[in-house]
Amino acid sequence: MTSPCLSLPGAVSGDGVDAPVAAHYGSFNLEQRTLESGDGFVDLSHRDVVRISGPDRLTWLHSLTTQFLEGIAPRVWTQALVLSPQGHVEHHFHGIDDGESFTAHTEPGAGAALAQWLDRMRFMMRVEVALVDDLAVMWRPTDGGTFDLVPRDRVTAYAEAAGPACGLWAYEALRIARGEPRMGVDTDHRTIPNEVGWIPSAVHLDKGCYRGQETVARVHTLGRPPRRLTMLHLDGTENRLPAVGSEVLHGDRVVGFVGSSARHHELGPIALALVKRNVPVDAPLMLEGMPAGQEVVVDPEVGMHVRPKLR
Repeated sequence: MTSPCLSLPGAVSGDGVDAPVAAHYGSFNLEQRTLESGDGFVDLSHRDVVRISGPDRLTWLHSLTTQFLEGIAPRVWTQALVLSPQGHVEHHFHGIDDGESFTAHTEPGAGAALAQWLDRMRFMMRVEVALVDDLAVMWRPTDGGTFDLVPRDRVTAYAEAAGPACGLWAYEALRIARGEPRMGVDTDHRTIPNEVGWIPSAVHLDKGCYRGQETVARVHTLGRPPRRLTMLHLDGTENRLPAVGSEVLHGDRVVGFVGSSARHHELGPIALALVKRNVPVDAPLMLEGMPAGQEVVVDPEVGMHVRPKLR
């Protein structure tokens, strides 16, 4: 569904799954600075939204996901994962409860599969699951970043009140610089939470049993996850960014793959990559013929997020 924000002055649409929203509004570097100053908003209205209602919703979601959701305070955003029995990440979503329903948003095109899986798990619980299209997701940089769920017929009014509008390229550059992975871009079908720093943001280590918990707990206790998310500082001599999924090489050996990449207004060209844990953090890497240096995003021993430091 194409966003009304694409009619704003200077709007240039994105591509691929991000085509329905603006990539930028004329200057993605200026838009990054605007967001870093705490102003503006980002249109994420192409993200899928799933609503879970009913009196058993929080107890039920608590039992199915990695997050502690029983008794969660109303109107507090949280993250959660759905794992396979082997601990691989199948779904990632941000959600908020309003006292009557829990509303979650996830990657474009991922909502139907999430809603279908949840619906199959209802059994005798008093819950209803629906993929909805009447809400648009927006993001503001206040308080370290917060989401707004806006009725789609109010998006234009929201943009007028919350402006200036900043594009997805600016949002992505700042996300990569924070070392935050994007599901399906920076992850693959084998990813476990410990590899990409979703502990503790999306995984509560002290809650009861959930599917895939054994893998998460074992790796957290013993350390040394098989791979780790790293931020790459790319050689800027070539005016291009690597394609998603490009091989990461250490010498002649393939040691991982590239996910998100962007041009950061201070750091230059950067990317996130999932690489083998035993690759030294100071090892020079190559991708698509471009040299790249590493910056730690996930501690290679314990598998927890380490916030990168901006230079």
